[in-house]
Amino acid sequence: MKDFAELYAALDRTTRTNDKVATLIRYLKAAPPEDAAWAVHFLIGRRPKRLLPSRRLAEWAVEEAGIPDWLFGECYQAVGDFAETMALLQAPAATSSDRPLRYWVEDRLLPLRDVDDQTRRARVVSAWREMDEGQRFAWNKLITGEFRVGVSQRLVFRAVAEVAGTTPEAVAHRLMGEWQPTAEFWRQLLAEDAPNADLSRPYPFCLAYPLEGSVEALGDLGAWQVEWKYDGIRAQLIRRQWQTFIWSRGEELVTGRFPELQALGALLPEGTVIDGEILPWKQGEPLPFGQMQRRIGRKVLGPKILAEVPVVLVGFDLLEFQGEDVRSRPLAWRRAELEKLAPPASALVLSPVVEATSWEELARLRQHARARKVEGFMLKRLESVYRVGRRRGDWWKWKIEPYSVDAVLIYAQPGTGRRAGLFTDYTFGIWDNGKLVPFAKAYSGLDDEEIRQVDAFVRRNTIEKFGPVHAVKPELVFELAFEGIQASPRHHSGIAVRFPRMARWRHDKKPEDADTIDTIRALLW
Repeated sequence: MKDFAELYAALDRTTRTNDKVATLIRYLKAAPPEDAAWAVHFLIGRRPKRLLPSRRLAEWAVEEAGIPDWLFGECYQAVGDFAETMALLQAPAATSSDRPLRYWVEDRLLPLRDVDDQTRRARVVSAWREMDEGQRFAWNKLITGEFRVGVSQRLVFRAVAEVAGTTPEAVAHRLMGEWQPTAEFWRQLLAEDAPNADLSRPYPFCLAYPLEGSVEALGDLGAWQVEWKYDGIRAQLIRRQWQTFIWSRGEELVTGRFPELQALGALLPEGTVIDGEILPWKQGEPLPFGQMQRRIGRKVLGPKILAEVPVVLVGFDLLEFQGEDVRSRPLAWRRAELEKLAPPASALVLSPVVEATSWEELARLRQHARARKVEGFMLKRLESVYRVGRRRGDWWKWKIEPYSVDAVLIYAQPGTGRRAGLFTDYTFGIWDNGKLVPFAKAYSGLDDEEIRQVDAFVRRNTIEKFGPVHAVKPELVFELAFEGIQASPRHHSGIAVRFPRMARWRHDKKPEDADTIDTIRALLW
């Protein structure tokens, strides 16, 4: 645990990519196999679900520190990180644990789910007393389910590949799907001829970059495959040994959520893996993504919801064919083979290839994207291989301009992490019958100087407080950009938007110039 805590601190201290990779390599070479496996498990974003409610942890931290409840709240607002606040409040460490990471996870962390609160408290407090400050911080991150550090999956793949003497792409594939962080798994991961033992294992996803510069700079249009860009759940459908598996891009096995796609799998040849987008689909066109959320939020999928919101897989790539990994073949070949194996009148809808004679014609077609209920175009070089992760050059997304509205800042609260102590989380309102009603929350889009200016405004113009939330004088107007919009009875405005962010601060507008609810309702499909 000592080495793992030091790794966490070292990765958090530096922003230099090569330093992060070097730090990871040193740790992985020196760590026991089972510790290395658990470290990689956490570093690539996997973590146990929250085992303890924050309220309980805060109570135990307050009791152990001997402070009043209100002081914990003040400390949390100042620090901005729950796990760090609990670590800092404890008495200075008299000891430092030499127990391995495996012990703290398998013997002390995971068993917490099976014991009562009294036993949980005793074990958590005992752990705090055994650890130094850095170890407590890392441990608290694990028990709260909030373990995150400034290192990307790609950097972890690079480090493991260096230790194993293989490629980051091979490591990325071996770390996909379901696996248990054991010493044996670690040895297999590093083996030169590591077996791909997991029957359901997906491939790492190939991701596109937003188009940079002029589309004409991409050269001859004939070298590119153009598809409509749909907004759904990116997924891979896998058919191996007469079984069907569906993995989301977030590495969640979602087979049971989509019985239509399970049935589709039975129609596909053995040894087939298709990359695509799961979409709610009816009468030959996509439904709003909000309809998909109706399905996602249900534990039981009854006949009614399946009939109201059927789904399809809009397939656009073939990754495995007749049991062979074909990602290194050109896109043109992969697409042709995908078209041959697609079952007719099934839940597999081939992503339409858009025909145009010039970039200018394509630009005109793009203007009708919203009418087609799509987000724009995907541009893929016909000779491109299927790569791992996000790479520039071969795949681009040429999206339509986002929706935008002008809204008024009405609430603000402090951020977390490096933004703790600054008001960076904002709620914006729009006009409805002469009153400002909450419309959307946004956290990104301003630079550091603008954040400082808004923070100063909030401190000078707070008119009411609700815990950490400050109501402010409605004076600042911002242009908000967002990708999707739908009616929602759960929101004050009756409207929900997807991925809102601040596009710019409208110094040129007064609060009364902000948009109204009627203007925004006109944007609904």
